[in-house]
Amino acid sequence: MRLELAVLVAVAALSSNASAQADEQEVRAAASAIVSAFGSHDTGRYFALFAPEATFVFHSSPTRLNSVDEYRREWAKWEKETGFRVRSCSSTNQRVQVFGEVAVFSHDVRTDLSTNDGETTLHERETIIFHKRGGKWVAVHEHLSPQPEPHDNTGP
Repeated sequence: MRLELAVLVAVAALSSNASAQADEQEVRAAASAIVSAFGSHDTGRYFALFAPEATFVFHSSPTRLNSVDEYRREWAKWEKETGFRVRSCSSTNQRVQVFGEVAVFSHDVRTDLSTNDGETTLHERETIIFHKRGGKWVAVHEHLSPQPEPHDNTGP
């Protein structure tokens, strides 16, 4: 009986680990789809990857955007007023943390964009929170901050 119990515990642990690995890969794929859509300025595909009630906190915006619709309006305003256009986006230094039905994806982002003032490259850090709904990982929050300049670690 003890051997059977030990085998059942081992099988359950392996199954749990495989499930966690599958969730991590699914979150990475969902994040990759967001980066790809954003990087190609595909607003239809990009915004569809977020829950309608998702929130957005950007260092370049004075207020939190409280829904995808608010973000769409802000994006359209950027396009109209500044000629905003994303040329490319890449993701590095990725980390996924899964907590049941919620996952945290953090990474470093390099974005090449253009405006009426010319082309620029941004280096930022981003966190995207995902919620598993109907077996699919959906983005429910995005927070973007500037990437700090490298500094000397010898002092404060």
